Amino acid sequence: MDDIIDLAARVGAALKSRNLLLTTAESCTGGGVAEAITEIAGSSDWFDCGFVTYSNASKTDILDVSASSIALHGTVSEEIAAAMAEGALANSNAHIAVATTGIAGPGGAVPGKPVGTVCFAWTKDGVTHSERLVLQGDRQAVRRQTVVHALQGLLKFLDQR
Repeated sequence: MDDIIDLAARVGAALKSRNLLLTTAESCTGGGVAEAITEIAGSSDWFDCGFVTYSNASKTDILDVSASSIALHGTVSEEIAAAMAEGALANSNAHIAVATTGIAGPGGAVPGKPVGTVCFAWTKDGVTHSERLVLQGDRQAVRRQTVVHALQGLLKFLDQR
């Protein structure tokens, strides 16, 4: 957990130095990214809020992800991760958002999307980047790797903006 906390502290320093607020939209991580962030004292200076939208209905109701997009692409897709990030940004006071959606297992695999499939998105100033990974390990390992990658991706995305 210490490496995640160190990573969250680096994210916080990067956000604070840019005077930016972060929001999270999480499904498979169940709030793990927000938890890591709020482990850092003073994170209220750079963290606005987090949305845990585990069900499709909550993604639609809270983040404005269209039900037709979910039906078309599936919940675990780069398109839905991007819509989640954009919805979190639109429904918060934040300047930048990160989203996670995936299949942590042990069940839930579908053709073309094995257990460990996770989609991520980061958005800021109308620019959204998304990606899909297939992570290895049990449920706990997949969720932990997802939190790490989400935070690492934030740092990379910030450096590109």
